[in-house]
Amino acid sequence: MREREIKTHDGGRLALYSYGTEDAPGERRVVLIGGAFLTALIYRPFSVALSKGLGDGWAVDVYDRRGRGNSTEQPHDYSMATEIADVRTIMDTTGARNIMGHSLGGSVALNAAQEFAGTDYQPDKLAVYDAAVNIDGSMDTGWLEGFADSVNKGDVGRAMARMKRGMNQGTALAKVPEPILAGLMAVVSRTKVNSLFRELMPSGVGELKAAFEEAETPRDFSVLPPNTHFMVGKKSPQFYKVTASRLNRAVPGSTLQVSPKGFHGSVPAAVNELVADISDYFKG
Repeated sequence: MREREIKTHDGGRLALYSYGTEDAPGERRVVLIGGAFLTALIYRPFSVALSKGLGDGWAVDVYDRRGRGNSTEQPHDYSMATEIADVRTIMDTTGARNIMGHSLGGSVALNAAQEFAGTDYQPDKLAVYDAAVNIDGSMDTGWLEGFADSVNKGDVGRAMARMKRGMNQGTALAKVPEPILAGLMAVVSRTKVNSLFRELMPSGVGELKAAFEEAETPRDFSVLPPNTHFMVGKKSPQFYKVTASRLNRAVPGSTLQVSPKGFHGSVPAAVNELVADISDYFKG
């Protein structure tokens, strides 16, 4: 693994980690954009597995987005435009021609590719897994203000409960009464993984609002590359499946793949079948 610190257009810095062949050419490099509340190092098992699946001569570049890991905090004027500019910075640094996004990182990837359409930054290949995009109001965002309020008050358990219910609409988890779920989340927030989650909550408010508050239409993404690959886990919440299906219909020539054993956390968990499917897509 190679670790670097990259300067951004606005004076910040991004921590960048590269796996695989260090001098791989741009057409054999994949930029991995991680989801909310997750650092680049959490994606290390997947990055290692994907670089091995791609084989010699390939590299995977994953970076800490603003407000996490060793990257700087979100700027005061943070928005999706900040995320898109950072993707451009990583592509400039690595020369990478391929992009993959997971969850909210999928939203960043899709918005970046939309912005890059018809320019030198348009990716050769683009894949997203469980992309968190609000398409035609596919997500009820009424929970966001309550989540932000709980974060500002330092009520970790209630903030986690509101986010869990909001992001898992239509599931049994979403039906658990908020006070009960908040109590449970307060207990699990003491675990190592959820301690990290708690630390990243302030940055999570900004990025979730940037991704969800304004509903977009499938037409907004019709300019994506025709070989865009939409992936979703069969065990993932319904929201992701609806979003992927709508996007697939809107992008001519795109493909939609349902991972039979897939769940929302399959990417950082480096589930074998998913790693194999993604490797085949980029190599093919």
